[in-house]
Amino acid sequence: MIPPIASNFVAGEDPETALEHVQELNEEGVKGILNLLGEHYHERPPADADADAYVALVEAIGESGVDACVSVKPSQIGLDVGDEVFEENLARIVDGAADRDVFVWVDMEDHTTTDVTLDAYERLTRETDGMVGVCVQANLKRTADDLERLAPLPGKVRLVKGAYDEPKDIAYKKKSEVDRAYREYLELMFREFEGGIAVGSHDPKMIDHARDLHEEHGTDFEIQMLMGVRESTQFDLADEYEVWQYIPYGSKWFSYFYRRIRERKENALFALRAVVGN
Repeated sequence: MIPPIASNFVAGEDPETALEHVQELNEEGVKGILNLLGEHYHERPPADADADAYVALVEAIGESGVDACVSVKPSQIGLDVGDEVFEENLARIVDGAADRDVFVWVDMEDHTTTDVTLDAYERLTRETDGMVGVCVQANLKRTADDLERLAPLPGKVRLVKGAYDEPKDIAYKKKSEVDRAYREYLELMFREFEGGIAVGSHDPKMIDHARDLHEEHGTDFEIQMLMGVRESTQFDLADEYEVWQYIPYGSKWFSYFYRRIRERKENALFALRAVVGN
């Protein structure tokens, strides 16, 4: 059972509880991106099992009628076993989701996975006429070129700042550099994309910049934030914009919760307030 302190960031251990959380969000005008926790499997059976779980999840989403999609990590469905295992399992998930009109996001992991992830995304988003999305990271110096490649494709692209400790020859290391790159990449996306822009950020300055670019270019976009982080802001933004909450769930909740607490001081303070009841 997930303790109350962690349940602020993780929507239960089973898909039924996660779907109940999505239903509650939908009533507030926010949509849900469901992510079954798990990553870096080095053997095929657990990768296949999580792919099976995603196939069942997209079926449950289709039957429930909630406004939700799914997001999958490549290493969770077999990338560390082999490229072909990842591609096969992702195709199974996407095929099942497309049959039920459920969108599938492909998360981006460290820089060694970028090419295979983008290749799989390009193929599947073409095959499904845009029912797949992919994440790109502002801290990588290659991202401008990747965005130029992705701009003409159907589907969606989520821009995040990047959480992996990448080598300095291929990545920006200073916060100011990443912030500058994020703003520039947003400008490129609003200029070159016809839509399908997802702003994956809790930074008010980046969200405001996206809003200004929307006013300038008229290009549609959505805002994506994590469960448990600035949720009141998510509800406020949903009055005017399309807002999606990234919702982790599953039995592997502890490592995810621990990472959320370590990476941001405000998350730790939030958790502490939950404990003391203030």
